[in-house]
Amino acid sequence: MIAPEASQGAQAQTLPLCREVAWDFERDVPVFRQGEPVVVTGKEALKVWIWRAIRTPRFRYEIYTWAYGSEFESLLGQAYTDAVKTAEAPRYLRECLLINPYITAVKNIAVSFESAKLTVAGTAVTIYGEVEFHELI
Repeated sequence: MIAPEASQGAQAQTLPLCREVAWDFERDVPVFRQGEPVVVTGKEALKVWIWRAIRTPRFRYEIYTWAYGSEFESLLGQAYTDAVKTAEAPRYLRECLLINPYITAVKNIAVSFESAKLTVAGTAVTIYGEVEFHELI
C-alpha cells in the first residue's frame, strides 16, 4: 500500500499545475492588472475554484458540466426540517468539491442555517496542502 503522502505526490506529478484567474472575493469580480487577468496557481487557484464552485448553482448554466457547482440552493426556502438540511448540506458540499481532481478529501465540515442563509465551512485536502473555507450562501 502506498502511503497517502506518496500517492498525493504521484498525483501532483500527473496533474498540470492548477491555474485560475485571481478573484476579489469581497467585490465578487476577477482581478485585472493592466487590462489582463491576474493568474494564480496551486493552493491560491484552488481557493478561487472552491469559492466559485460552492456559489454556482448546479445544473443551471449550460457553460458548465452537470458535475460542476452545488445544490445548496435546493435546501434554502424549502420546508425541510433543520435536521434534514444539516444532514444533506455536507453531502452536497462533498459532491461539489470532490469532482476536482486536485481535491482529495473534505473534512472538518460545519454547516449552519440562519433565516434564509446557509453557511458552510471546512477544509479541502488538496495535492498542494489543506485549504480552509468559510462561505455564506
